[in-house]
Amino acid sequence: MALSRLSSRSNGIIRPFSAAFSRLISTDTTPITIETSLPFTAHLCDPPSRSVESSSQELLDFFRTMALMRRMEIAADSLYKAKLIRGFCHLYDGQEAVAIGMEAAITKKDAIITAYRDHCIFLGRGGSLHEVFSELMGRQAGCSKGKGGSMHFYKKESSFYGGHGIVGAQVPLGCGIAFAQKYNKEEAVTFAMYGDGAANQGQLFEALNISALWDLPAILVCENNHYGMGTAEWRAAKSPSYYKRGDYVPGLKVDGMDAFAVKQACKFAKDHALEKGPIILEMDTYRYHGHSMSDPGSTYRTRDEISGVRQERDPIERIKKLVLSHDLATEKELKDMEKEIRKEVDDAIAKAKDCPMPEPSELFTNVYVKGFGTESFGPDRKEVKAALP
Repeated sequence: MALSRLSSRSNGIIRPFSAAFSRLISTDTTPITIETSLPFTAHLCDPPSRSVESSSQELLDFFRTMALMRRMEIAADSLYKAKLIRGFCHLYDGQEAVAIGMEAAITKKDAIITAYRDHCIFLGRGGSLHEVFSELMGRQAGCSKGKGGSMHFYKKESSFYGGHGIVGAQVPLGCGIAFAQKYNKEEAVTFAMYGDGAANQGQLFEALNISALWDLPAILVCENNHYGMGTAEWRAAKSPSYYKRGDYVPGLKVDGMDAFAVKQACKFAKDHALEKGPIILEMDTYRYHGHSMSDPGSTYRTRDEISGVRQERDPIERIKKLVLSHDLATEKELKDMEKEIRKEVDDAIAKAKDCPMPEPSELFTNVYVKGFGTESFGPDRKEVKAALP
């Protein structure tokens, strides 16, 4: 199995590697069994096995995709500081294992809806770097036509129903998607993602209640990165065991820095949700940046804490060690791969910078029902005027 075949992933993230990597994988197709870094902690259910089936292809795929996500977010940091990205911008570096592990366990028929830390989820759903950077910079080629920005990525054809800027608002929407899936007998599930800062929202418990009453295929995923904006979880929640917060709904606590633990948990949760209804997954993860680009992230936690997580739990380093221990690549080959990723990101940024801004008339699209022939005007009723489609 030549490494060039790794470019065949259906989500479109992985592109053909250079000739330098053509020898990385042998023809051995024996499955690789990997044990999760920590055991799962379960509430009202039996935990899944810690032994996860993988392959050489998946291991290299995980490494490259997470490295691409990391580089994309670091580049977004630089673009924001250069004022090419404006408004709010919430970065995902540190949490990549949740996005990649979840995607490995499901299909594009399964839906995902999340909060505003959404760039890597979009990439995992098959979005392109060009769409990411175009949207971040407000250009026409963005995934939301440049009108959504960082918090409102969207890809309906891949069942990605967006990032949402209102804290917790995506959870009842996700349960509504799960209702539609069950009503239409689609045999698919919805992952409704939220952070520990949203875990105390009343609408979350209302949505969970009706999901449990109707046995909806809804999986509530709490990405617990331990800080809701600048507030530590223990200061905001009397019970920070978020996987138990559903009370009557089963839950599972997962090492969210271990892509294979996430993969195993999401597969388990999907099987459960299709048969028995909702379940809660708490992903114990960590963000390296602050809450958003306006937050330095070091006033309410120490730099030693951040560097300690990087050294001991970094999700990419864990995959890198697995790749090296199974002799799938050398240190130099992985560094060459990272150089290739950096160039890919730089090229996507250059292409996005050349993309035009949306036309002023785009202000009025996707606002009203089509076909009424109504005209809309700017604030002075003169400068901006458009007939609604």
